[in-house]
Amino acid sequence: MQVNLSSMRTYEDWLSNNSNNIANVNTQDYKAIETTLKNSADSVTAHASNGDNGVDLAKEITDQIVIKNGFQANVSAIKTQDEMIGSVLDLLA
Repeated sequence: MQVNLSSMRTYEDWLSNNSNNIANVNTQDYKAIETTLKNSADSVTAHASNGDNGVDLAKEITDQIVIKNGFQANVSAIKTQDEMIGSVLDLLA
């Protein structure tokens, strides 16, 4: 469950950077924030860096779809884990 929570925090950071890029799509000389995800043994982290280019709105919109799907996948995994724990507790009672 910790990996899922870590992943959801990572998607939250990515969404924040994505939203900031979209908000500045028309800002002159704005350099888009590029977010990369890094996996380790028990966590996922988002690393942000300043890009070399302006905002590519098509990329930002498709990134939002990926972020949404990532959130949904982690929520499903957490719900399943919760149901499994509930079943085990029911068996013990």
